[in-house]
This record gives sequence, structure tokens and C-alpha cells, in this order.
Amino acid sequence: MKVTVGDGMTAATTDSPLAFTPRFDLRDLQLIVAGYADPAGRERELSETFGSMRWLWSEDEYVRFDRDSRELRSLTFFVPARYAPGAVPHGPRTRAAGLRADVVTEFGMPPATVFHCDTGARALSCLTDARLLGRAPDARLGVAPDVALLVHEGTVAGWSLDDPARYLTDGFAPPPSGAPAPATRLRLAECLELVSSPLVDRVMDLEPEAWRRLRAAERALGEQRQDRVRADVLHGVVSRLIEDYEG
Repeated sequence: MKVTVGDGMTAATTDSPLAFTPRFDLRDLQLIVAGYADPAGRERELSETFGSMRWLWSEDEYVRFDRDSRELRSLTFFVPARYAPGAVPHGPRTRAAGLRADVVTEFGMPPATVFHCDTGARALSCLTDARLLGRAPDARLGVAPDVALLVHEGTVAGWSLDDPARYLTDGFAPPPSGAPAPATRLRLAECLELVSSPLVDRVMDLEPEAWRRLRAAERALGEQRQDRVRADVLHGVVSRLIEDYEG
């Protein structure tokens, strides 16, 4: 299968998806699928790869390919600032696949513009165009454990992460082992809505109902007994939001 990635780069699917465990860094709202363990490692990889991260800290999604094999090497996706209530249908069935670039070239990969996460945090889906909400993708390419590229009309138009609470972490640290508690999944879905538009705009405007939800989330996370490592990550994000905007 051939797909277009970013602003015109084409790639063929392979039978070799990435084996790295995803890291869902909630502090910076990024999904890291890579072998490096820190920003310095990410920078070192630039000299060995090509792709959409055309300069350090560019606003592109980071899709990097090995210069010699042209095989997919790493991914970093960013959760957009806008939450949308419309869900992304889960079909079709995810097909495990890697990618091999047709040529060695740099390209642009604009970030997603809208995301949806259901109340049970079963899946986080991010799309480049809000008009795709409610439409099933033509294909789901499982490029890493629980990570899929969403393909519409032959073009990668978004990505999804199944069970995002499982991979929750802070920075580049590996996520905790074991399944997340049900309460963690509920709190994650709530936190993602709280830190994104339109709800975060109401937090910034000090609207009482938005602040009631924010403080209730902080209290619930502080009192949660199970799954403390993940709960602490969530609690830190909510607490910083309160510190930043509290009048």
C-alpha cells in the first residue's frame, strides 16, 4: 500500500512496525515512539535520519526515517489544542505495518488540529481536519503498539492511541507497568478536556463552573489510592493549570 505522508512525501507499507513502547507525555501533550530516552538523544538521531522534523523544535509532527534503509525510525505526535465532541469510528481493523519512504527527502508534516477522547479514555484520536470527525478512515496502519496512522483517501490525516492511560508518563520516562486503574482512565479523559479549548478558555476567564470541574478533578486525583504514579502525573498537570490561572 502506498500512502502520502505530510506535504507530498510518499511511502510504502512494510511488515515491520516500530516495536518501541509508546510514551504519552501529558505535560507537553506529546506521544513519543522512539528508541531515544531524552531530548539529547532525539537531537543525535537527526543526523542519522530524514523526515518532517526539519529543525529542532519545529512545529511539525516528527516522522523520521533511517537514511540508509529509508525505514520508519521514530515518531513524535502532538495533541492539538482543540477538543471536539465528535468521535472517530474505530473501523476498519488496524493493520500492523511499518513505512519505507520512496526517496530520501525532507518534508513538512503539519500537526493535527483537533482531537477526541471518549469518557473512558479507550482511544485518543487526533485529526488534521475537523471535517473528518465522524468518518471512519479508509485504513488504520498500526505502526507501533496501540498507535495507528489514520489514512483518508491515500493520505495520512491523523493518528490514534488506544488506551492512552496505559502509556501515560511525564517527559521521556517509560510508562508504569501494568494496566491503569479505571479511575485513571476517567480522569485522563477529563484532564485532556480541561487543558484544551474550549474548556480551558473558560478556566482562563475564571468561569465558576469550569473552575468547579478543575478543582473537583484535582481533589479526586489527590485522593486516588490506586495507580498513584499515573495519578501523580495527572495531578501535576491539573495543579499547574490552577497555579497558572488562579486569580
